[in-house]
Amino acid sequence: MGRVEGKVAFITGAARGQGRSHAIRLAEEGADIIAVDICQNIDSNAYPLATRDDLDETARLVEKLDRRIVSVEADVRERSQLQAALATGVSELGRLDVVVAQAGIAPLLSDGNIQAWVDVIDTNMIGVLNAIHASLPHLSDGGSIIATGSAAAFMPNEQMDHPGSDPGGQGYTVAKIGLSNYIHELARALSQRMIRANVVHPTNCDTDMLQSEPMYRTFRPDLKNPTAEDAKLAFPVQQAMPIPWVDAVDISNAVLFLASDESRYVTGMQMRVDAGSYLKTHSFKV
Repeated sequence: MGRVEGKVAFITGAARGQGRSHAIRLAEEGADIIAVDICQNIDSNAYPLATRDDLDETARLVEKLDRRIVSVEADVRERSQLQAALATGVSELGRLDVVVAQAGIAPLLSDGNIQAWVDVIDTNMIGVLNAIHASLPHLSDGGSIIATGSAAAFMPNEQMDHPGSDPGGQGYTVAKIGLSNYIHELARALSQRMIRANVVHPTNCDTDMLQSEPMYRTFRPDLKNPTAEDAKLAFPVQQAMPIPWVDAVDISNAVLFLASDESRYVTGMQMRVDAGSYLKTHSFKV
C-alpha cells in the first residue's frame, strides 16, 4: 500500500519542474491528482513557462502509474479559474486531501519594470492564497496543505541596497516571506480540524527556472553572456554542502512526507531542503 494511497492531491504549476515531480512522486505512492498550470508565458518573466504539451506529458506520466489525473489550464492569479478546476477535479475524483501550492515565477533582472513586481507577487504569494482558499471548501478534515517557499526567504536581500532596481527579483523574496508568514498563521487557524499547513523551502533546484539566462546572469554578474557551465561554477555559493543544486525529487520527497499520515502532527513548519543554505547566513540561537 502506498504512503498516500486513496488520497487526492491538487497541485498548481504541475506541467513541469517541481510541480510535475510532485505529481509523479505522489502518484507513485497511490494518490490521484488534480493538476493545473497556466500553460502560457508571462511577459515580465524572461524565460519561457510551461505549455499545454508539458501539462499533457505530466498527465501521461501519472496515468502510466495507473493513477487518475484531471489536468486543467488555469492561472493561479485568477481564483475563479482554480475554483472551476477544483470543482471538475473533485467531481471526477471524489474528494480532496492534499493541496500543493507550487506555481511560481522568477522575473529576475527586471530593470525597474514594476509589472514584474506585480506579476511575481500575484503569482508567488497571492496565487498561493488563491489555491488554498479555493481548496478549503473541499479539503477533508485531516488534510494537508503544502506551499513552496524558497531559501531566498531566509537570505539577506542585497538588492534592497538598490531600491527599485530589480522589482521582480525583490518581489520574489517578498512573496516567499509573505507566504511563509501566511502559512504559519493558517496552520493555527486550521489546527482544530486536524488540517496541517507547512512550507517547503528549496535552495537552487535543477528546473527550467534555475536553468535560465536571467538566473545565469544573476549568479555570474561578472560575465556579459554567462553560459550554463559558467553559472554551475557559481551555484554552489548558495549552499553549505558543496553542490550546485538539489533535484526536484528531493523536494518531492519532502512534499510526500508532509502529504502522508506520517506527518499527521507536523504543522506550521518551515521545512528547509536547502543543502545547508540557511547555515551560511544564520548562527545558532537558543
